[in-house]
Amino acid sequence: MSTLDSRDRTRMSVEAIYEDLKAKLGDISPDFELRVKAELACEINQLKVQRNAVILGHNYMEPALFHSVPDFVGDSLDLSRKAALTDRDVIVFCGVKFMAETAKILNPTRTVLIPSLKAGCSLAESITAADVRALKKRFPGVPVVTYVNTYADVKAESDICCTSGNAVAVVESLGTDTVIFLPDEYLAGNIARQTGKHIIFPSRLPSGKIAADTTVDYQMIGWHGRCEVHERFTVDDIRRVRAQYPDVIILAHPECSPEVTAASDFSGSTNAMIRYVEQTKAPHYLLLTECSMGDNVAAANPDKEMLRLCTVRCPHMNQITLEMTRDALLHMQYVTEVPEKIRVRAYRAVERMLKIG
Repeated sequence: MSTLDSRDRTRMSVEAIYEDLKAKLGDISPDFELRVKAELACEINQLKVQRNAVILGHNYMEPALFHSVPDFVGDSLDLSRKAALTDRDVIVFCGVKFMAETAKILNPTRTVLIPSLKAGCSLAESITAADVRALKKRFPGVPVVTYVNTYADVKAESDICCTSGNAVAVVESLGTDTVIFLPDEYLAGNIARQTGKHIIFPSRLPSGKIAADTTVDYQMIGWHGRCEVHERFTVDDIRRVRAQYPDVIILAHPECSPEVTAASDFSGSTNAMIRYVEQTKAPHYLLLTECSMGDNVAAANPDKEMLRLCTVRCPHMNQITLEMTRDALLHMQYVTEVPEKIRVRAYRAVERMLKIG
């Protein structure tokens, strides 16, 4: 989804940006903060032109950033496509490390900047390239589907990548009885439920080898990786909210547990949740995902009654601020690089994903 045209943003004065932010965020941010954010956003938009840069903003960005400087906002699949197609010299990825790596994989001649080196991901950290190689040795010939929330060297060991929005389509596109699906335990469980596959989770032995009970029937091999945000939502949370708001529509990200998605009214990617809110009418909505996204959706849909169950903010997404985005363009930091041997192999897996849609 696009935001304002970048040329329109560049022409906006500090006062115009402030008024725009106030209209969208006045109910959730104090006035003095919006004025400071407007000054930063104006500076960033000017630097963006000087550097011939494009700014990509993930749906989890904090509201003042999300609603001011990105040329495009969306989920990881949407932004991967934008990164692949841009002809700007510089890509500033307001997201986490694996997203910046994916942009570099798809558009290697561009300079890709990430505003903070601390913007990692618990899912990406949960698995290594060596883990994938061990799984392929334990299950020879079984295709590997890797969630895009992984680092480049893991993607390079995979047959195809996926996002939460196209995971079912990717798995079904392989036409095989069995797949390895990595690394999100809960997303794998949700995909197994939707595709009717029985899933097993191998264990890592002290020797580094992979063990699994292959005496049982299985069609999917998963991994014990989780998102530190989405794993915290529970069925009890849903029960308590429904007790107070019986008419609420609850939307859960597929990185939530299968029990949580089953107890919700809708489960889908961040873009899918946004479309659901935009296209339906309900007395109340509740999004079980990263806190800032709830604020962003509420700001974009002032006519909708959005509830908040904000117990956790992603500590990695929280590293990306307007100040650090400004500094990234000002000092051309921090440059994301992917070794060419890894990039070429990872490109094949990501490109296959993009062709599926």
